[in-house]
Amino acid sequence: MVDGGGYYHGVILLDKPAGITSHDAVLEVRRAIRQRRVGHAGTLDRLAEGLLVVCIGRATKIVQFLSGFDKTYEAQICLGRRSRTFDSEGVYADEAEQTIPDLNSTALAKLVSEFTGRIKQRVPIYSAVRVNGVRLHRLAREGVDVVPPEREVKIREIDVLEYDKPHLRLRISCSSGTYIRSLADDLGNRLGCGGYLSKLRRTAVGALTLDDAVSSDDVPRLHGAGKLADHLMSFADVLTFGAIRINDEYEPYVVSGKSLRARDVIGVEGSFGVGDKIVLKNTQGEVLAVGTAGSPSRCVGETRDGELFNYIRVLN
Repeated sequence: MVDGGGYYHGVILLDKPAGITSHDAVLEVRRAIRQRRVGHAGTLDRLAEGLLVVCIGRATKIVQFLSGFDKTYEAQICLGRRSRTFDSEGVYADEAEQTIPDLNSTALAKLVSEFTGRIKQRVPIYSAVRVNGVRLHRLAREGVDVVPPEREVKIREIDVLEYDKPHLRLRISCSSGTYIRSLADDLGNRLGCGGYLSKLRRTAVGALTLDDAVSSDDVPRLHGAGKLADHLMSFADVLTFGAIRINDEYEPYVVSGKSLRARDVIGVEGSFGVGDKIVLKNTQGEVLAVGTAGSPSRCVGETRDGELFNYIRVLN
């Protein structure tokens, strides 16, 4: 939406090109629309391209809730060489190319299956993760000897799209926080020949996809033509959690976080359990707040007053 002052409020899906940082992409949007409150939900590396979820105006309040969505990527891994950065920037030029073992469809299926499910992953030494308050990439460039931390991530699915030696193309669905660069390095080490991430394109963040994205060049053009608002998504479009719908009488009390009572509820959307993130919606379907459920969706009408919804953030 656009308010009376001409300021945008909503989420726009951006197809970030390779070669610029996510921060730079946000700066380009800020300059194009002359609006300061712009942020992104989930960093893409400078060499990566694809879906960057950009929040504008009041939508910056929901960045924290979008960052945790699962991601889908299309990745190209170059086998036979190693890289200090796990991508094309840090390939060891003084190391000879290693012999790549024969990989037929059966061998490829077996290989990727070893990296699905919950796995431990070492954070790349050239990354923005902090150790003792200092970013790893800074320590690495200063020659400080540090062991990067490990993380547990979930690789939901890996599909082999193509193998044209030495390039292996994969589609990867994974939890937030997964480093595809680390996965490329691990795959190469598992084969004994080394490997690094040569291309990466993010195609989805949760249910949000590139199908609805605009390019960086589109933003100033659409803004100038008065059509950028047509591409903005509302809170309800992007917060795909279960929902409790409330009556008009309770709506004014949302801003103060007043306890929700069973008689204030007019309906439930989706299925959720205790502790799951859910949203409050008014009678028009607008999202007013994000919180956690104090009751399973099937028992909302039977729950005692004050235990239905625990506020995390009010959005209006």
